[in-house]
Amino acid sequence: MYNLPNLLTISRIVVIPVIFLTLYINSFVWQMFAAVLFVTASITDYFDGKLARSWGQTSALGRLLDPIADKLLVSSALVLILAKPEMVSYKISYIPAFVILCREILVSGLREFLREVNVGLPVTRLAKWKTGFQMTALSMMMFNGFWHWNGIGEMLLWVAGVLTFITGYQYFEKSLNYIKAQEQVKTVEAKIVVKKEKKPTKKTPVKKKITKKSTAKKK
Repeated sequence: MYNLPNLLTISRIVVIPVIFLTLYINSFVWQMFAAVLFVTASITDYFDGKLARSWGQTSALGRLLDPIADKLLVSSALVLILAKPEMVSYKISYIPAFVILCREILVSGLREFLREVNVGLPVTRLAKWKTGFQMTALSMMMFNGFWHWNGIGEMLLWVAGVLTFITGYQYFEKSLNYIKAQEQVKTVEAKIVVKKEKKPTKKTPVKKKITKKSTAKKK
């Protein structure tokens, strides 16, 4: 259970409180240290899954913690950027940050709902591209103040925000398709039940009693 891929995943969770401390410690060295930690943690997001698959060390713990670690790491960086105005050159860049935060909450809820009904929500190729743009943008913005990127980090954040909206809608659409399919099944089953209830029952013929009068008339 505690193999290298899982330890890399756990390390992404461990560094989150350290990154959050930059909200309270206004130090050049500390902010640089937090930025380096974030970049290192972002790189482990790529290697933990690749190593687990290549070494045959995939586990239930890794599948559980990997998406949680990613969302916690991204959310902590976004909150830090939103809380420190000097990390953003233009306030309009708060929009993609807000979209990304909302999407992370939405997808978490969808995964929890679909997991209860044994329906998977696999990561798409576009979602992987979104993660790449997202991590690159946040890494560059974490170093804002040390190196001037001429707004490249914020531009990449907008690209990540657009991809985030698209992938979030795709996941939401898949969930709606499942719900519609279940509703159609219930409707068909209800119609079948109604038809069975309305189906007329065959009446058993009543045998006439043979009396003396009827036999007399026949004669």
